[in-house]
Amino acid sequence: MTQTHPDYRLSQLDQLEAESIHIFREVAAEFEKPVLMFSGGKDSIVMMRLAEKAFYPAKIPFPVLQVDTGYDFPEVLQTRDNWVSRLGVKLIVASVEDAIKNGIVVDDGKTSRNRLQIGTLLNALEEGGFTAAFGGGRRDEEKARAKERVYSHRDEFGQWDPKNQRPELWSLYNGRLHEGEHMRIFPISNWTELDIWDYIGREGIEIPSIYFSHQRRVFQRDGMLLTESDYNPLRNGEVAEERTVRFRTVGDLTLTGCVESTASTVQEIIEEVAIARVTERGATRGDDRFSEAAMEDRKKEGYF
Repeated sequence: MTQTHPDYRLSQLDQLEAESIHIFREVAAEFEKPVLMFSGGKDSIVMMRLAEKAFYPAKIPFPVLQVDTGYDFPEVLQTRDNWVSRLGVKLIVASVEDAIKNGIVVDDGKTSRNRLQIGTLLNALEEGGFTAAFGGGRRDEEKARAKERVYSHRDEFGQWDPKNQRPELWSLYNGRLHEGEHMRIFPISNWTELDIWDYIGREGIEIPSIYFSHQRRVFQRDGMLLTESDYNPLRNGEVAEERTVRFRTVGDLTLTGCVESTASTVQEIIEEVAIARVTERGATRGDDRFSEAAMEDRKKEGYF
């Protein structure tokens, strides 16, 4: 029998891209005032690319929000600014430093800047009147992230109840909100770290240089290699030395570790990630090591 039309099948990346673009468009149509949380890390950059595609040739119809710890890597901030400038989107920076000065959060000298992002973020969402916030969480990152839905409900206090998530049968999303509530939206929930890198390679996406192999002065603490910095003074017995490293994830430099690696291209990183047995957060994020439920506890309070 003669085939009258070619077999039409999407690749895995094309399917993931189509799903994410659909989510962006649904949220833009359904919610009054969405915002995209944009750190300048690889996941949020992929989301920017997806949002760019979702609304092209028009501009992205919502602003982007970064919660600045004051301890961010300069390479990440530079890449953030490059994307914002190229796409012409409005950037809102919620500063932890300013939040401390204004009494929004309290720096007791013990709490990490990463945790102080919670109050800073919730205040920025309330001040901006945002009803939906896109986040770059992926289900493979961490156990608490795996409990999320694509539409993740937050109550009037910005808190998350993992036992009170709405069903999403047949990819139907319930965006109904009461006064003061908002929704966190995770368009790349079904992506893995490997999918992210495959997409970065396919699209030729600009990402911070520290994701690639480079020389850096680092020291070992709590089983991680941390960056030598004025924000990160060495403790007794710690010695800084130059090593060939790269970062799998970026955040507060006082808590974000790197891994020894010679992977200097996207393809080499893909080969490295393909055989990794620990997620990027589990391997290099100190804020997730405080307890077994560290991420879940922060998310309940309002974390990303």
